[in-house]
Order: sequence, then structure tokens, then C-alpha cells
Amino acid sequence: MREGEIIERLLRPIATHPAARGLADDAAVWSPPMGRELVLTHDVIVEGVHYLGTDDPSDIAWKLVAVNLSDLAAKGAEPAGVLIGLGLARPDDAWLERFASGLARVLVEHGTALFGGDTTTGAASAVLGCTAIGHVPRGQSLSRTGARAGDDLYVTGTIGDAGLGLAIALGEAPHDAALLRRYRLPVPRLAMGQGLAGAGAHAAMDVSDGLLIDAARMAKVSGVRIEITLADVPLSEAAAARLASGDAGRLAAASAGDDYELLIAAPPESRAALLTLSEAARLRLTRVGHVEAGEGFSVIGEGGAPVPVSRLGYEHGA
Repeated sequence: MREGEIIERLLRPIATHPAARGLADDAAVWSPPMGRELVLTHDVIVEGVHYLGTDDPSDIAWKLVAVNLSDLAAKGAEPAGVLIGLGLARPDDAWLERFASGLARVLVEHGTALFGGDTTTGAASAVLGCTAIGHVPRGQSLSRTGARAGDDLYVTGTIGDAGLGLAIALGEAPHDAALLRRYRLPVPRLAMGQGLAGAGAHAAMDVSDGLLIDAARMAKVSGVRIEITLADVPLSEAAAARLASGDAGRLAAASAGDDYELLIAAPPESRAALLTLSEAARLRLTRVGHVEAGEGFSVIGEGGAPVPVSRLGYEHGA
């Protein structure tokens, strides 16, 4: 299928927002609502790195959009639209149709529009990009740089499911539909993110490369010290049944990555508001650590002793 056919048959029916101009133009035109400012993010996913070549193209499309919406969630933004860039090898029509189906599904699920993009074929391996465009009340966006000494550290949902799901997808572990879904179909925590500033949160970021490494990154850019308690890392029943007991299992979960949960730093007086927010969003919220004056990052294990950690999570280019 040529680019013109891809646009005409598969993408134009999805691009119904006026900003997309029916995909008949070279650019989208859109203005944020009055009193709100733009939030922009861009992520690339690569075959063999972020997804498997054997994955359902519908799931690949979902993940491409969802990981970008997760960045918007961490800023407290409401999504408006996406621009999609597809650098493909030689996809057949069935692959493209499944991808378009998944794209439509994730956009509808999260109230987001297709604004435009670009498509090319002939790449050695597939490289897919997405720019997500959102908006937030002026001056209300959150950052990973705002954690303060005295803050509590919270995480939404459960940690480690996606890492176990990847092992299943690779054929390295017995099948479990729920764990596999967490790897292939991450859910951006948009409703939770949009309420964080009002609940008094000081900082937030999404957990993409692993809870430990992302907490260490928050500590570094905020100029503070963060301490994580392994016993408090939340696990699903499915994950707990598969992981080793004690520190070893939670350490594996907290360094696995692909969770796309929210890591939140907030003062103790915000706890009630955050719990109310998480209940409204139907999300588990767990205090996993705290923020201190100083610098660095530490992991506390059983008995209250620091645990040496050789690998905090996924590092690009490592």
C-alpha cells in the first residue's frame, strides 16, 4: 500500500478533528483553550527495543500513543491530539489495517485526536514516532524537578507487571493474560495526573524505565535525596505469585520498567487529597519512600538496612 493509499484508506477516516484539515494539508492548525498553555512531548519506539516484531500491530499502535500520553499525564495535561511518524520496513496491507485499528482505538479511549503525521517505507527495521499535544491551566504544569525535602513519595498502580509481561512475550515465562496486557497495552494515568497540582503535589514523572532509576532521576534534577523502601513497592497478585519473596522480588519489579505509572512527590498534608484523587480515578496509590535534604538515592531493604543495587532500571544506550 502506497503512502497516499495509507492516508486515504486508513488514516483520513480517523482524522476527523478540524485541526487535522482532513489530512489534506502539510500541517495541522490548533489553538489551546483560553487560559491554558501547551504541553508537548515526543517519543520513538523501535522494533526489537520497545516492542517485538511478532506483536499485534494493533497493540503496537496503542503502545506508541499511550507512552506519549503518559508523559502528558505526568505534567497534569489534558491530551488534545497526536502527530504520528511511521518509518516502516515492508508492511503488508493486513499489518497496516491492524495498526490503524489500534490507533483509532487508543485515540477514542483517551479522548485524543489524530492531527497528522508522516509515513515512509523501506527502513531496515520499523521506527515509529509520536508527538502528543496537550494543554494545562497556565502555570499549573508539574515537573520532575520540584521534589522538596520532607515530601512523601508515592506511586500509582502496581510495579513490575510489564517486566513479567515482556518475559512472557519472549517465551521465557508461562502465560498470564493480565501481565502480558500490562506490557503490551499500557494505560496512561491521565485523570490522576490532571488532579495532582490541585492536590498539592510538588513533582511528578511517569515510570517508564523502572521505579528505581526514575526515582533516582527525580532526585538528581530536584537537587534532593530520595529513599525508597522495597517492602512498600506495590505488587499485583499475579506479580507477587511469580516473583521471589522479600527484597529480591521487589527489587526485580522496581527495576523492570515499562510500568507507565506516575511517581509523585507531595508534602504530608497532601495525603488525604491524593487518596481522594486516586479513589476517584480508581487507582491504587502507595507511599513508597520519602524525600530528604542532600543528594543521591538509596534503597532500603528488610530490617531497615540499605540494599546495594547494581542495576536501577533500563538505560538507553547502555
